[in-house]
Amino acid sequence: MEEHNSEIKHINFKAFRAVDDRDACMRFVEGHKRVLEIFGITQITSAKADWVLNPDVYVMLVTDADTGKILGGGRVHKANGINRLPVEEAVGYMDEKIYKLVDDRTEVGTGEVAGVWNSFEVAGLGIGSLYLSIACVAYSAFVGINSLFGLAAPATYRNVYNGGFRPITELGNNGKFYYPKDDMIATVMFNEDTINLPITVDAQKSIGLEMRRKLIHHHQVISKKGDIVNLTFDLTRQNAK
Repeated sequence: MEEHNSEIKHINFKAFRAVDDRDACMRFVEGHKRVLEIFGITQITSAKADWVLNPDVYVMLVTDADTGKILGGGRVHKANGINRLPVEEAVGYMDEKIYKLVDDRTEVGTGEVAGVWNSFEVAGLGIGSLYLSIACVAYSAFVGINSLFGLAAPATYRNVYNGGFRPITELGNNGKFYYPKDDMIATVMFNEDTINLPITVDAQKSIGLEMRRKLIHHHQVISKKGDIVNLTFDLTRQNAK
């Protein structure tokens, strides 16, 4: 298992349209697969690779700025009435109401933050998925999305909740499902206003709004070991359609 590397001093977060960079997408897929396998997860909808052909999927790739090594990533899927969102594929066979919830919001612009993962190396820095999720939500505004679905594991629930997402209690057991395995639980969450972020906690909201104002955004964090780590977020929109 990878451990925190004190040599990581600068991490890049780069957004791009999936169909515009097949090589980066496959590196994302392989990294995600390795992390899931460590937890014994071999079947998960968000880990499928068919999204690389979907023109309405956008990737946020996390890399070590000095070595180019992939440290994590996440995706924003825009609902298009053709390709089901990962959350629909994950829980739709258990509760069909998810289909109507997505369909009712597709025309005005909805989507999902999916496939969020971090290598153990970057997780050891204490950054976790927090900044990655903020960046994905911030970027969604540039591709015509104003609300977002998501699936939250117990370990990420608080960050997702603080990011303005709330459980969809009319689904499953108050939003909870046994997923991706029978001994694991995930909660279907929804953020109804990713443009104004009215219920996002101030700390996350201010960072997200600043990312939209400055498409190349710099931020510093202190790792668990007290090291300064520089984060650079590139949300330039040349590949957003």
